[in-house]
Amino acid sequence: MKTALLFLCAVMAAFAQPDIPRDSSTNRDCVVLLHGVASGPLWLKKIEWSLERRGYQVRSISYPAARLSIERLAREHVAPAVRRIELAPGGRIHFVTHSLGGLVVRQYLAENAPENLGRVVMLGPPNQGIELVDWLQDNWLYRFLLGPSGQQLGTGENDFPRRLGPVKFPLGVIAGDRSFNPFFSRMLPGRDDGRVSVASTRVEGMSDFVTVRSSHTFMIWHRPAIEQVQAFLETGRFYRKETASSE
Repeated sequence: MKTALLFLCAVMAAFAQPDIPRDSSTNRDCVVLLHGVASGPLWLKKIEWSLERRGYQVRSISYPAARLSIERLAREHVAPAVRRIELAPGGRIHFVTHSLGGLVVRQYLAENAPENLGRVVMLGPPNQGIELVDWLQDNWLYRFLLGPSGQQLGTGENDFPRRLGPVKFPLGVIAGDRSFNPFFSRMLPGRDDGRVSVASTRVEGMSDFVTVRSSHTFMIWHRPAIEQVQAFLETGRFYRKETASSE
């Protein structure tokens, strides 16, 4: 029932387009969307449509996030899909990710160095791991539901997120600071989005950082967050107003 309700919310949110004027200029760029571990391309529809309204070509990649390791997701699904993208002369490839997708694109870019790489925006990325995973890694239900990639999200120095190192590409990170899960929030340090702490979303080398008043799940449908995505892709910086705060 909960999954069906969230699915319905995703469809309804996708039709609630941000009230942003259509960009009539010719845009040669493509944006690749990467989803989280317990979702899929449908969950990113609102972002996809908002970017298409700005003139971008958009490719939302589907992959079995809960069945493969992050390395295999990047190598077997993202890399082939990116190679198939046909760009107009002078076009660039940008990435917008949610949750686990942030680590998938970091792994992809660690193994690939596309000359036409543009900018990357991550929403709620566990760049330093997830403290909850440190508690749940040995739980059989967690292992069953989130699979190999979920097991890689610990916060230890030898865990996957910490081994990736600093980023070396233009990156904007968007963190949420509203939680609807007080039980999980009690196990997360400082402010959090109900899944990932604000502190854990940061990574050395990022170009800009902003927080929005949204939870982890609903951040991808949150209008201020989507507007921040657009701002970073177009300018390389987030904008500042009352609905979003920098740190």
